[in-house]
Amino acid sequence: MDKSIIQLVDELPTDNITVKVLKALDYLMPGQWDNLVGFDKSIQAITGESDPQVIQKIRDRAVALYHDPKRGYQTAIKLYQTIDRADAALATAALANKVGEKISFLSFLNTMTPKADTTQTIDLLLKVVVELIAYCKLNGLPNPNPQQFATALANNYQDAALMRMMALVCIDGLLPLGPNFLGKIHEVMTGTEGNIITGNPVFVAVNNFIPGNSPSDKVGFINQGFEAVEGWMNNLVAKTGVTPQSILQSLGKFIQIADDNLDFVAVFLDQTTNYYEHTGIQSVARKLILDAQSSANLGELPAAGKISAGGKISSGYAVGQTVEVWDAEDEDWYEATILKIKEDEYFVHYVGYGSSDDDWIEEEDVRDRNYSPSEDYDYAVGQKVKVWDDEEEEWYTAIIQEVKRKKCFVHYLDYDSSYDEWVDNDEIS
Repeated sequence: MDKSIIQLVDELPTDNITVKVLKALDYLMPGQWDNLVGFDKSIQAITGESDPQVIQKIRDRAVALYHDPKRGYQTAIKLYQTIDRADAALATAALANKVGEKISFLSFLNTMTPKADTTQTIDLLLKVVVELIAYCKLNGLPNPNPQQFATALANNYQDAALMRMMALVCIDGLLPLGPNFLGKIHEVMTGTEGNIITGNPVFVAVNNFIPGNSPSDKVGFINQGFEAVEGWMNNLVAKTGVTPQSILQSLGKFIQIADDNLDFVAVFLDQTTNYYEHTGIQSVARKLILDAQSSANLGELPAAGKISAGGKISSGYAVGQTVEVWDAEDEDWYEATILKIKEDEYFVHYVGYGSSDDDWIEEEDVRDRNYSPSEDYDYAVGQKVKVWDDEEEEWYTAIIQEVKRKKCFVHYLDYDSSYDEWVDNDEIS
């Protein structure tokens, strides 16, 4: 049985090799990362709350949100755990290859184990993709988008999330591949057959989360993910002046390293640390706690409604108004009349149906009927619609921002404008 988020945060280590390595890398961006351990302590540190009753309220709300299947918290945790657990196997393969290069008696291992540079490159590429997907899951993005992720990485990443990406550059980039690690990654990407990547155990473990209808599509998405963050990685190295030698020197202050061979140090760290899972749990906990605090304070007010000065919702709908109501089972809109209004819910009567079908409907599934498309287009600007996401197999509520003959530019409710996108008309209802 999977552990609860409270267990995961409570059981994070306060001092082990992973923590020591992360502390050693803190010099690159001092003060960005604090090893928050314990769920209640995390609530206090993140929200600034000290009242035990308020902390308990946020804790209870966080537990409920975490178990909501519509949210991406558990998926993100699974991704971070999966990448680190499979990473140890990759590290073993890379180390076997290095031993084969050093000792001629074991040179036969070269025929059984991928080249270390190839292994390390695949490891890094898949970690980037896992971070991209986890970010999108946590933020409710219907379709993983490399460019939107890259923008968030450059502008919004901080705390454990930023530390995780810095560690990725140092431990999985600079140490094993050297100062020109970005160039080496390009060489491997262009010189490696797709089946080497798709046969990788980490790829197999996270394959179902990677967008694409075929293995080649998924490999293409992996490449897009790396290309989107390559500039950020290059800027990080240039800004901090970090080198393999400076990393090794800082590590030496926290860990006794007998071998200064960077290849072996990198593989050793792969085998003995789980920095992706450790900081991943902290990132998920931070997002969850902030979401819990917000929803506990606002009572989960719908994004579509407006909040008046008195704190009440003003949706624009009124008792007696005829609207359209979304039926999730039939996946279609039905004409209905509003009979009662209670906060963000509407008791409606379906036109043409008996009173036994009257029901309470959430505001997200109610729309105005006064939007009429022109003769040339299927939808109208400002119209509320549902947009289908193949990967999630779910409908998302959106507002039409711009129309073309076969496409619409939509803004998803509850998401910021960075998620706006063009979608085909056949994906809209």
